[in-house]
Amino acid sequence: MAILLYDLVGADAGRPFSPHCWKVAMALAHKGLPFTSMPAPFTRIPTIEGGATKIVPLIRDGDTLVSDSFDIALYLEEAYPDRPTLFGGEGGKAMARFVERWSQLTIHSYLGAAILMDIHDCLAPEDQAHFRRTREPRFGKPIEEVPLDRDARLAGFRASLEPLRSMLSYQPFIGGASPLFADYIVFGAFQFARVVSSYQPLAADDPIRAWFERCLALHDGLGARVPAAA
Repeated sequence: MAILLYDLVGADAGRPFSPHCWKVAMALAHKGLPFTSMPAPFTRIPTIEGGATKIVPLIRDGDTLVSDSFDIALYLEEAYPDRPTLFGGEGGKAMARFVERWSQLTIHSYLGAAILMDIHDCLAPEDQAHFRRTREPRFGKPIEEVPLDRDARLAGFRASLEPLRSMLSYQPFIGGASPLFADYIVFGAFQFARVVSSYQPLAADDPIRAWFERCLALHDGLGARVPAAA
């Protein structure tokens, strides 16, 4: 039986965009586990599995429900040890946890603000109202004002990625010669931006962009199956 992945979507159910759901989709594909994506707009999440979660991703694997992308990856590693590893051992788990924190604080903090209105605009009307109601207190201003300084902050954001850029001059993936869950953590952040917005946070010649293209091609082009935002 295929694993169910509850996947955050906007008005178009065929365009899942959550960075955290993308981490899980790539992890499932990495493990070679069949899965079915279950579209879940913001306002439907509280009804999923009888109110089992307030967040997605959520997976159902038989009788087992697991939420949170990192917890799901840990579950998949333990439940399917005979499949390709997501971490390469305990050290890899610790490394991935560092990458997750770095990604949240460095990549998400910029991109989440830079494309905030693009996220809003891809949602159905009832989800737009929910998004505005929950995000404006978080940012302390109307959501229209949040991205206004993104161009002024872009050079600083690109500079903050230099550790990743430098590392990719030594190896093709964060995981080394082949990808691990750490790659999917960072991939999810940039895939989120690619699916939701036409804004380009990376220069065309950036080695990180070349790494991202390699990730898009993984698992029979899983990431590339959803076209980039126009």
